[in-house]
Amino acid sequence: MSISHHPGLHVAANGFALIAIGFGVNALLRPDHALTFFEWEPPTSLADKQLVNSLVHIYGVRDLFMGLAVYIASAYGTRHSLGLTLAAVSAVAYADGYVCYTWGKGEWGHWSYAPLLTALAATLLGVFDRA
Repeated sequence: MSISHHPGLHVAANGFALIAIGFGVNALLRPDHALTFFEWEPPTSLADKQLVNSLVHIYGVRDLFMGLAVYIASAYGTRHSLGLTLAAVSAVAYADGYVCYTWGKGEWGHWSYAPLLTALAATLLGVFDRA
């Protein structure tokens, strides 16, 4: 059996899906706490707080979507579609880290797991299979 066919890959993908859904639910229910993953402080003025909370809710919905997309690709798609979905999720993690980097902190909270998503995606896409 080639490595891209190992059943543990789906388990790992579903684990990442669960993490994304957890982040999404947290952002929807506790937007101030969700900002801590970016190492940002919540604003103090009411208008700024309302704006940031709205943006964090958008972030939460995005994370819920990503987690559900991974679950759907894992359950109903092919290894290839799951790998591509995970590659897209890893691109989001790299982008989030870059945004944090431009603000001066918090990037490694995203860049630490993005390569794991990339490696899982590459494995599912057959990059490490022997010819």
